Amino acid sequence: MGLSRAQSTQLERRLAELSKEVQENIRRTMPKAADEKSLDRAGTALDTGDEAVNSVQDEFDHALHQRYLIELRQIETAQTRIQNGEIDQCADCGGEIGSERLLAYPLAMRCIYCQERYEKTHPGMVTPKL
Repeated sequence: MGLSRAQSTQLERRLAELSKEVQENIRRTMPKAADEKSLDRAGTALDTGDEAVNSVQDEFDHALHQRYLIELRQIETAQTRIQNGEIDQCADCGGEIGSERLLAYPLAMRCIYCQERYEKTHPGMVTPKL
């Protein structure tokens, strides 16, 4: 059946909003230079416990940063799929991805059946099944 023009426009807007949010998250989690971290913590006496907490926070920020970069690539892929008229086509079987699924999760690349199969064969690589 395919998406209506209104649904496609709604998806385009939602992806643009997501892109802005993710880009802001990327900026927020950008790694800081060692001397910049020192300036942020200037005047604070650090002990080994503080250093451990800071190290864990840095690792957490790095993991988030990587996650946001992946999400931004997924958004860009979805935007390209809209431009090419492929947004509602399953990347695996070529069948239709339901409009409800796309409106709920605009990054969906598979129909619900292929997504379930993918999750069974790729544990740990789960995406929402709306």
